[in-house]
Amino acid sequence: MSSANGMASPVDEDERDDTVFKALANSTRRRILDMLRDEPRTTGEVCAAFSDLDRTTVLQHIRVLERAELIGGRRVGRTRQLALAPLPIKRIHDRWIGEYTRAAVGLLADLDVQAGSTMKS
Repeated sequence: MSSANGMASPVDEDERDDTVFKALANSTRRRILDMLRDEPRTTGEVCAAFSDLDRTTVLQHIRVLERAELIGGRRVGRTRQLALAPLPIKRIHDRWIGEYTRAAVGLLADLDVQAGSTMKS
C-alpha cells in the first residue's frame, strides 16, 4: 500500500524485499535469472534448459520470479518472451549491498590508519 504522497511505505518496501530474497533463495530460480541476464528467452527455451525438471515445476519457478517482479513476460505471437527486470535487484543492492560495502571500506580505511600509526611508533 502506498502512502498519501504516492511513495511506498517502509513496510511495503520490506515486503517487496522479502519477496525478492525468497525468490533468490532458490538455485533454480537464480539459474533462470542468469539465463535471462544475457537475453530474453521464450518460456519453452527456459523449460528446455532444465531437462532434470518437468515443465510444470519450471513454470512454478517462473511465477515466483514474476511475483517478485524479477522477470516480466510478454506475448510474441504464440510464444511468451521472458526478460530480466533489474530494478528489484538494484533496489536490494542500493539498500543492502551498497551500504554494507561503504561500511566495509570505512572499516578497512580505519585499519589502514591504525596500521600506519603503529608502524610509525
